[in-house]
Amino acid sequence: MKILLIGGTGTISSAITRQLAESGHELWVLNRGNRKNEVPAGVRQVICDINDEAEVLRQTGDQVFDAVCEFIGFLPSQVERDIRLFCGRTRQYVYISSASAYNKPAASHVITEGTALANPYWEYSRNKIACEELLMKTYREEGFPVTIVRPSHTYCERSVPVSVHGPKGSWQVLKRMLEGKPVLIQGDGSSLWTLTWNEDFARGFIGLLGNPKAIGEAFQIMSDEQLTWNQIYQSVANVLGVTFKPYYASSDFLAAVSPMEYDFTGNLLGDKSVTVVFDCTKLKRAVPGFCATTRFDEGVRRCVDYLMSHPELQVEDPEFDAWCDIVIATLEKAKEWI
Repeated sequence: MKILLIGGTGTISSAITRQLAESGHELWVLNRGNRKNEVPAGVRQVICDINDEAEVLRQTGDQVFDAVCEFIGFLPSQVERDIRLFCGRTRQYVYISSASAYNKPAASHVITEGTALANPYWEYSRNKIACEELLMKTYREEGFPVTIVRPSHTYCERSVPVSVHGPKGSWQVLKRMLEGKPVLIQGDGSSLWTLTWNEDFARGFIGLLGNPKAIGEAFQIMSDEQLTWNQIYQSVANVLGVTFKPYYASSDFLAAVSPMEYDFTGNLLGDKSVTVVFDCTKLKRAVPGFCATTRFDEGVRRCVDYLMSHPELQVEDPEFDAWCDIVIATLEKAKEWI
């Protein structure tokens, strides 16, 4: 197949790029070229700003693709741009949405593609919903061949997944653990969450490309493994070889007292604090044999090993560290006062 990836070097898309390149597909990757050295040999790179439609058309010419996959579309205006660029030029347009678009809280903790889409806590999710609605309307009225994919928390070796962290990533949380300090966890750490290794996600995603059962449909792609946040953090502590020292605080409280850039209203209330169990039966019917095989304890070991061997990724966040200390000290004082 001839496939164009818009993005192609992010957490999710990098694994897809590698697997498609290894499988011998004619692969094109369109992005700004910030990680062009990470793109496998043999992949055709279109280095430009996707918003420069004239330049995109100049570099892609009259090419017709079997699939165009959008990984960096967050607003309806960006989806409208893609429709202008690729209507009549692709047999399938795959849009990466988000499982955070599902209703919070949903009527059932078991989530399927039929679960209502509504997230009053997170503008990011509402924009994804608007993009989905626009695409499905265009499919129904004009036959634009859309497939919608809803990932949840997909991770790779570049970052250790945690729930409460600052804008500079998760390293400061690991640093606190290494220093023997408590780490903040929303609620009591017992809500269920699903983490999916990006190579597993890629296999499910690639199975939808060129798949006639995927046109006009939405699919969620996740692991079948559910873990509590306590289990997730304990796995991280085990790999680090330290004692797990959780400090629990309600998601409402963390959202209320955090700086705006932490966005805990969206990330916690609108996503990670809610127990969800994803049912991927629909995907497995469309992609027979799909199974995520990487357990979290295996994946997180790869993450920590990679992080420890790449000092440039160990980005400290002293402001977040100080904020954690203030939150913990304040809640301890509240206990004394009461």
